[in-house]
Amino acid sequence: MDSTSIKVCHNRRISSHKVFKPLAARGKTSVDWFFGFKLHLVVNEQGELLNAILTPGNVDDRQPVPQLLQQLFGRVFADRGYVSQKLALQLWQDWGI
Repeated sequence: MDSTSIKVCHNRRISSHKVFKPLAARGKTSVDWFFGFKLHLVVNEQGELLNAILTPGNVDDRQPVPQLLQQLFGRVFADRGYVSQKLALQLWQDWGI
């Protein structure tokens, strides 16, 4: 499981951008700030896509995890941005993940 940013415009043009203004948001990656969306993906060991969610850029990476893993089972390996003790307990209690 990992996420990537989808930039909809350059940072200098955020104030004049109108197309995705009601949907996109300003977010931060480990590299820099951006205006756009985050694409969260879950793939299996063969690289096959299992689930995907598109969120505004300012959404915490841990928030869409229950929705991403709702129909899945087994072990989950994720980027460090998804790590939290509270989330681990919730996933274990709800689905045994």
